[in-house]
Amino acid sequence: MNAIQQEVRSLIKQLSEYQKSYYVDSRPQVSDLEYDRLFDRLQQLEKDHPEFSYPDSPTRRVGSDLDADFPEVAHTIPVLSLDKSYSAEQLLAWIEKTESKLDEQVGIVIEEKIDGISIVLYYEDGMLRRAVTRGNGAIGNDVTDNVRTIASVPLRIPTNQTLAVRGEVYLPKASFAQLNEQLEVPFANPRNLAAGTIRRVKSSQVAKVPLQMFVYEGFWESDDQMKDHLSILSTLSSYGFRINENLAYFTQDATMAKQKLKEAKLNGFAGSFGDIASYLDTHTKRRKELAYEIDGLVAKVDELAFRELLGYTEHHPRWAMAYKFESPQAQTEVLAIDVQVGRTGRVTPVARVRPVQVAGSTISNITLHNQDYINMLELGVGDSVEISRRGDVIPAVERVIEKAEGGEGTYHMPTTCPVCSTVLVQKGAHTFCPNPNCPQQVKGRIEFFIGKDGMDIENFGPETAAVLIDRGLVTDVDDLYRLDYRKALGEQSGFGEKKIRLIEDGIQKSLKKPFRKVLVALGIPELGKKGADILVNAGLDSMEKLLNVAREQDIQRLVSIKQIGEKSAQLYIDAFNDAAMIRRIDALATLGLSMEEQQQEEAPHEQSFAGQVWCVTGSFEHFNPRTLALEEVEKRGGRTVSSVTGKTTHLLAGSGAGSKLEAAKKLGVTVIDEQTFLSLLESVVPKREERQGEFSF
Repeated sequence: MNAIQQEVRSLIKQLSEYQKSYYVDSRPQVSDLEYDRLFDRLQQLEKDHPEFSYPDSPTRRVGSDLDADFPEVAHTIPVLSLDKSYSAEQLLAWIEKTESKLDEQVGIVIEEKIDGISIVLYYEDGMLRRAVTRGNGAIGNDVTDNVRTIASVPLRIPTNQTLAVRGEVYLPKASFAQLNEQLEVPFANPRNLAAGTIRRVKSSQVAKVPLQMFVYEGFWESDDQMKDHLSILSTLSSYGFRINENLAYFTQDATMAKQKLKEAKLNGFAGSFGDIASYLDTHTKRRKELAYEIDGLVAKVDELAFRELLGYTEHHPRWAMAYKFESPQAQTEVLAIDVQVGRTGRVTPVARVRPVQVAGSTISNITLHNQDYINMLELGVGDSVEISRRGDVIPAVERVIEKAEGGEGTYHMPTTCPVCSTVLVQKGAHTFCPNPNCPQQVKGRIEFFIGKDGMDIENFGPETAAVLIDRGLVTDVDDLYRLDYRKALGEQSGFGEKKIRLIEDGIQKSLKKPFRKVLVALGIPELGKKGADILVNAGLDSMEKLLNVAREQDIQRLVSIKQIGEKSAQLYIDAFNDAAMIRRIDALATLGLSMEEQQQEEAPHEQSFAGQVWCVTGSFEHFNPRTLALEEVEKRGGRTVSSVTGKTTHLLAGSGAGSKLEAAKKLGVTVIDEQTFLSLLESVVPKREERQGEFSF
């Protein structure tokens, strides 16, 4: 071994020890500056001498920009689901039944059930060779390059043995809150964001997400390597893996349990079976205090010889039982997956499920967002799934409970538009129909334009629009202002003279709507009310100015505006350069719609909220809807957000405030009630305008 090779191996050993101390033991040995110096030296040596680039090098955690496919790999160990219980009585009955079957006393280990992504790490001769998703239990996807980026996963273990290690990849709550705020489409929970991350095609992107991993099972090539589960955990810990120390060990005798845990050199709670019920209750209550999400606990028979005798069913081991904190909200079956085309051309897959009651509503259709989301769930037609209503409103598929026997595997979206047969294109994570004249896009554009989030045209609903579109009388939004409604609808069933007059009045009133309303109604991706306010307040207060920015491809003008990133800026530029959009804007301008911001005579507000970040939750006497309170914050220089994170400085909490109030208290955010807020505004209390539901100051 020459000098260069020796230095490389020495740096690998040194840096690996430092990483274990930092990420596994939480005891940093050196400063970040010193670590970076050694890391950069190793990286340079590997670049200059690629023959000395080893698979266990810490530099492999940086990831690659090369596209990865995620090939399918067969598991060499059983990767099954768990049977479930929902009460201490059910769990204790299972333990009693297990002892009866064996005619022996058993030890029971209880571990936290991490709400993450199940991964199997395969080591050969002590080196990490493969990391594979659970998949269907027999075959998973190879995500090795992505898992290598997780700092708490050893790339080499201090033994030349061959073994498989099961664990759970997860994202800490704090990291999730910080990352999720930056996403175009926020994830519902840390598990889904972790799953989406682990399936990114570029491992260099995965390396930027602070994923962690706990391991909970080890399978050695030699059957007699280990005698019990406590020994497995102790050995894995000595190899440098992160094991979750929030575990417990129970036997018939508490003293014996404590001695066994001590001999294994493991921390945790020890007790008798009589202590299990109180342990479950305590752990359920402290669930929210944890830095990561758990969705239950897992009880396992400790002795491996007993596990062998108990064996497996087709779906789960008989020697383990999950204790779930709460029953699934609902379980159902995916009957079909269809795709829908939206007004922007975005093609969205929708699961048609067997109708089931969830929180008082019958759910039969669930949005699946995009192909990445489907891949993350490994979802296919015929699968049994667990579903929920997030926020008690939005139906969502949370996970696959059981894959369909003989099914076609994971669903893949079509390659052509189901409406107009145009070849679909991929833009980022989403699929689009590029044909702007696709009938479904036309219908969606017009419905959005007349709707509440668009021009909010009075007495003009989607049913009226559908009639006009189906008859070919309206093909774009400007047709709405040219149409002779008496002639178009006079002989149409359901449209009397009074109704037609109301529709005409609504159209005429909409001509007076302000520029910001027109701008939003155009339906440009990511340009809602808040986006329009940001553009106008930054001086882009006319359609001509926006069109000029687009013509000149002046992306810097947009990204220089706080709260507008490169992605949104490019979407705006592309939209305003689109020929159909330019024609639409010209037509609407000719018809008299507002194309520039009109100056409002309003006394300037003192910027008393400058530098503050406000969130609003609950119901209020003087701010209904809540957006009125948000507007007052923004007038005074504050920034408003929809969720409470570490960056939030103030929460305006009304009656009925729920999870956001709890999060604010936990994060130390200043909580303000309505009366205090009114005093901060230093303004006359708003008076209700009964007719329009607005307020004046």
